[in-house]
Amino acid sequence: MTQLQAAFDLFDAYNRNDPRTFEWEGTSYPQEYFFALKLHDRVLLLDPQASEELLLASRCQHIGRWEMPRESYPEGREAYLKWRKDLALHHAEIASGLMGQAGYADEQISRVTEILLKKRIKVDADVQTMENALCLIFLEFQYEDFRKKYADDPEKMINILHRSLLKMDAHGHVFALQLAYSEGGAELVQAALSRSAE
Repeated sequence: MTQLQAAFDLFDAYNRNDPRTFEWEGTSYPQEYFFALKLHDRVLLLDPQASEELLLASRCQHIGRWEMPRESYPEGREAYLKWRKDLALHHAEIASGLMGQAGYADEQISRVTEILLKKRIKVDADVQTMENALCLIFLEFQYEDFRKKYADDPEKMINILHRSLLKMDAHGHVFALQLAYSEGGAELVQAALSRSAE
């Protein structure tokens, strides 16, 4: 077994503990395990020559997310931002420990941590690829549920899409436009992209 596969196995075993489930094509998965596999696939789609550190980060980007639920923090924007920051540090701490178990050196662990914490987005190519992949995951697997939730307020949904698309670059947008959307979903994505281009 390679060191990379050893780390993947540790990440996957951890994420299989997620008590939340995600249903896809008739099968139920531990939620973060499912999304970690898909995120890894989307990173490779965006960058077939992805570095080992980027591949590692893709498999543990949200590891242990269920252990720090949003409901454990107060309501409001400030508390939400603190939750996001603390959550990213939580992912990085778990991933660092598991990478150490797999035999990775501090230098590689530090590099994966930089990607997980999304340092220097729009400047660091690996971080940007990760952000593109995360947005693709949202659009492909979560967007339609959000759209139904905000069916009575399409402007709010356009704003959510707009914020997501702003995090992507032109390369990511190409793949976002290739996804299969419902008719109504495609219209909102086009509206959000038009706003991003303004």
